[in-house]
Amino acid sequence: MCGRFTAEYTWAQLHALYSLSDELFPVAPHNMQPRFNIAPTQEVDFVHLDKAGEMELDRGRWWLVPFFAKELPKAAMFNARIETVDTSGAFREGFKSRRCLIPADGYFEWTKNEEDGGKDPWLLQLPGGAPFSFAGIWAHNDNLGVTSCTIITAPAVPEIAHIHGRMPIILSPEAYGTWLNTEIQGTDAKALLLDAQIDNQLEYHRVSRAVNNSRYEGTDTKMPLLNSL
Repeated sequence: MCGRFTAEYTWAQLHALYSLSDELFPVAPHNMQPRFNIAPTQEVDFVHLDKAGEMELDRGRWWLVPFFAKELPKAAMFNARIETVDTSGAFREGFKSRRCLIPADGYFEWTKNEEDGGKDPWLLQLPGGAPFSFAGIWAHNDNLGVTSCTIITAPAVPEIAHIHGRMPIILSPEAYGTWLNTEIQGTDAKALLLDAQIDNQLEYHRVSRAVNNSRYEGTDTKMPLLNSL
């Protein structure tokens, strides 16, 4: 799963990932602030295709609100399982026609500490902390005036399965355009997600339990614990 992530990147890095222009960003692109512990229901950036088929950077709630919802969903909607994303009533329309990429540079998972029973957080990142993209879907609900998104998850690759049995799908940049192309449907789209994932490249280390509090936003959330190796 993915229940918390970090987004410490610059406009230049986003431009390199997606070839965006300043006009396609909803706020001043050069005033982006790093975020160190993003939690579900918070606002996040995401990329989708505009009506002209160009990549556009948008912003919305990380906890999907389907277009037909009459109120904000109480059930957890910040992750969509690849096994059911095309059949679930909440997700299937997004999988069919509203796919997106959610930029990040790391995410957190937890393991149980056998000594004290507490939850030990781990930060997973690409080498060098390079920015990457989660595969996701998005929605806009006219009745509630809410734009939102969710991250697609899959069974974890062997390299990180000992930390958590599931993983958010991180796509190779070469697959961005293909994923956003909604002419690819059904099993072909699912196969693309699995074939183009690069989660097996992730590195990881233990971080402070301060991260366990979703309200904690300290800049030290990425610092490794000296005794974590």
